[in-house]
Amino acid sequence: MTKEYDVVIIGGGTGGYVAAIRASQLGLKVAVIEKGKLGGTCLHAGCIPSKALLRSAEVYAQTKNVDKYGVIASEVGFDFSKVQARKEEITAQLFKGVQHLMKKGKIDVYDGKGSILQSKDVLVELNNQEEEIILSPRNILIATGSRPRTLHGLEVDKRYVMTSDEALKMETLPKSIIIVGGGVIGIEWASMLVDFGLQVTVLEYADRILPTEDQDVSKEIQRLMKKKGVKIFTSAKVLPETLEKGEGVSIKAEHKGKETPFSADKLLVSVGRLPNTEGIGLEKTTIDLDRDFIKTNEFYQTNEPNIYAIGDVIGGLQLAHVASHEGIIAIEHMAGENPAPLDSTLVSKCVYSSPEVASVGLTEGEAKGKGYQVKTGKFSFRAIGKALVFGESDGFVKLVVEEGTNKLLGAHMVGPHVTDMITEIGLARVLNATAMDIAHTIHPHPTLAEAIGEAALAVDGKAIHA
Repeated sequence: MTKEYDVVIIGGGTGGYVAAIRASQLGLKVAVIEKGKLGGTCLHAGCIPSKALLRSAEVYAQTKNVDKYGVIASEVGFDFSKVQARKEEITAQLFKGVQHLMKKGKIDVYDGKGSILQSKDVLVELNNQEEEIILSPRNILIATGSRPRTLHGLEVDKRYVMTSDEALKMETLPKSIIIVGGGVIGIEWASMLVDFGLQVTVLEYADRILPTEDQDVSKEIQRLMKKKGVKIFTSAKVLPETLEKGEGVSIKAEHKGKETPFSADKLLVSVGRLPNTEGIGLEKTTIDLDRDFIKTNEFYQTNEPNIYAIGDVIGGLQLAHVASHEGIIAIEHMAGENPAPLDSTLVSKCVYSSPEVASVGLTEGEAKGKGYQVKTGKFSFRAIGKALVFGESDGFVKLVVEEGTNKLLGAHMVGPHVTDMITEIGLARVLNATAMDIAHTIHPHPTLAEAIGEAALAVDGKAIHA
């Protein structure tokens, strides 16, 4: 059986299903092939479930300290089975929502594995069935996502060594954990698990955690993670061959010129993600790869004109909201529209630790590296009334501005709810706003966003409450 489509999307994660909806809006006949569940990693093994666990950990940590608010709560504890149940309920609700959107858009969904044939048709091997279906599309969009990367010698065994995939499924929490990797995922897990009461050790190969963030942000979040009780070792080269398992795990790392031993109940490997390019028929195409990532142009078109690719499988910024935007651009390009290419400096990036981290645009170091003469404005949440009311006054807002033009080059935040605040700066960047444009925007009082206005004033030494 062969069915014809304008576009077949291999992968129904955030990038794939959003692309399908946009294709439907443009009147295209579209099919999505998903071997797991619609929503992909983000909905089922990443963004949403991890944030649900982070929220439970945050509430537990806050509840242990409610006496400072004049609230008396004795015998504070948590039931991890209910924590996991809440996570599953949230995921299930959103999954139903995605299924509804597919039906609303009259989008055909095939539960199975899709692979490209020599003819550039797509073979669908349906889940739990021997039946195979051939789809004949005018265009193909690859949106197969990624999976956690491991290190040789630190392979997952699901008992002692795990990635974020296995960690999300834990039925009980250990008393201690070693996290290999101090990037975004590693720091989110460190924040969550220390809030749940675990002894947490982070081993980071680079000379600072969150190494892609502004240096001031890395320094501040490291200080605050240590304040929470996380032990952090930077410039630490983990030696997988020293891994030992028994009562728990032990491993050594080269740190400050010597081999230092570390031990815990479990070890979480958080060292990036690998693209899912295997088993989808790429060998039957002339598509180019770069370190296993699919190479595309600015419209996500491969060197085979009718095959596009988006999301984690092409590398770059491996973020759900980026994949969604890439999917929209790819579909509009297929449809003969004239989409603008994505500018990565306009993409907001978030870390959902407690406190949170958010950024958009260039760091101070990147701006200087590109030849800009820069000035910065920085304002602490300690002088923001709403932050004091919340009892969360750690952190700051920092703006990076071009000297002379006052052009806003970037923004970097650590503090309460900054992942919700960063979009103001994202919009300012889209509109080519200056620091003074932000400063002249009246921020309501009392709000956390007042820190943005004050940081904009601070660029020229005019902050009011500094």
